[in-house]
Amino acid sequence: MRSAFAFLTIVGRSAAPTPRALLWFPIVGALIGLGVGGVWEGANHAWPIVVAAALTTVVDAVLTGGLHWDGLADSGDGLLPALPTDRRLTVMTDPRVGAFGVIAVAVTVLLRFAVLTAGPTNTWIIAALWCASRTAVALIVMLGRYARNEGIASGFRATSTSSRWQPIALVAIGLAISLPLALVDRPGHGAAALGAEVLTIAALTWFAMRRIGGYTGDVLGAQIVIGETAGLLLWTARW
Repeated sequence: MRSAFAFLTIVGRSAAPTPRALLWFPIVGALIGLGVGGVWEGANHAWPIVVAAALTTVVDAVLTGGLHWDGLADSGDGLLPALPTDRRLTVMTDPRVGAFGVIAVAVTVLLRFAVLTAGPTNTWIIAALWCASRTAVALIVMLGRYARNEGIASGFRATSTSSRWQPIALVAIGLAISLPLALVDRPGHGAAALGAEVLTIAALTWFAMRRIGGYTGDVLGAQIVIGETAGLLLWTARW
């Protein structure tokens, strides 16, 4: 669990990524979501909703160390422009942020801010979506193809002796946590939000496969942020 916390949050001291840590991703994701949701609920009572939405967005970024947003920026620069595959991977390691990365982050931040101000977002749906996003990327790490020889996420696979039951156990844990949370309030919207999140992450996985032949740590971060945003969009939809 320590390794999962160290990779996904700023909580705790650094720890080397291990394959076993992937099974803790759903739990850590839910805890992050509960923390972010708690800030949202508290801020929404203390300040106008616009201020509460801004504070919640900032706290989420700070709690995760900005890692996922950095991945989104790098993925935008590497996956969106017309480049050869090897050039895409090089661009994604460049610490400088280009126009595509800025646009990707700006659009996603705008959408997240908008759905929070639109309401009726609550702690339970945030925890559910944050849990499901980490579950999905952990499954991608277990079953997908890493696009680099080594990198920030390679430690989760480098010494992996994953058996067939581990992906099943991961999905079971993720569903056992995220689904009940999503159904606490407005169950139809909650189920649709989870579905939208999973489909969005699956689409991004396909897109990354086409562009760079697999996933990277940056892609995983982008999938988390964009997947959660897609889920929140469905949650706030008027239907």
